Amino acid sequence: MIVGKLKDVNEIKDSLPDDLDSLLIAGCGSCVSVSLAGGEREAESLKNLLDFYYQTNNQEVSIETETIKRQCDDEFLDELELAIARNKIVLSLACGVGVQHLAIKYPDKIILPGLDTTFYGRTSDIGEWEEMCHGCGKCILDQFAGVCPVARCSKSLLNGPCGGSQDGICEVDDDIDCGWQKIYDRAEELGQLEKLLDFDFPKDWSTHKDGGVRSHKDPEFFQE
Repeated sequence: MIVGKLKDVNEIKDSLPDDLDSLLIAGCGSCVSVSLAGGEREAESLKNLLDFYYQTNNQEVSIETETIKRQCDDEFLDELELAIARNKIVLSLACGVGVQHLAIKYPDKIILPGLDTTFYGRTSDIGEWEEMCHGCGKCILDQFAGVCPVARCSKSLLNGPCGGSQDGICEVDDDIDCGWQKIYDRAEELGQLEKLLDFDFPKDWSTHKDGGVRSHKDPEFFQE
């Protein structure tokens, strides 16, 4: 899932115009809801904070919230239509994809981000998420026992560890596990250590950013 974190409320406040009189806070009920950043509860909490700020500054601002399942999909945008029509400014609590999708669909509205999009990750513990994927466009998990060296190794090394880790801990930060230790342990458990002896050439990043903005078309929809 895409993991995000709520921006500092002061940063959000500073992004809003001084003469603000109405605002829609649009929550997203998918990825960022799971990471406790942009769902219905977070939208209501942010509304309460902004309400308090404007009330203490004697400024009348009408703030409403609306949370839909996904902001990156046209299928669910109908649920936002009326609320968006009532507000010139929309504060989106979706990931960067959702924010930009709203901006494309509603070009006459000011769409502002309320989150910082961080990474593709998983829930590792209650209230904790960790990065698992870089979205590089060329998955090599089959070669590394299901552990991604690009995302899980701090240096994205493909041919073994750097030599700087100690007791399974990355030298970059004591709170980071060594990605290659995870790869080795998993390969050993699966009886796939011989796969790690294969030499990998430098990562081909052409599927990541080469050629500009990436897109994908499902061939089933474009058959002649």
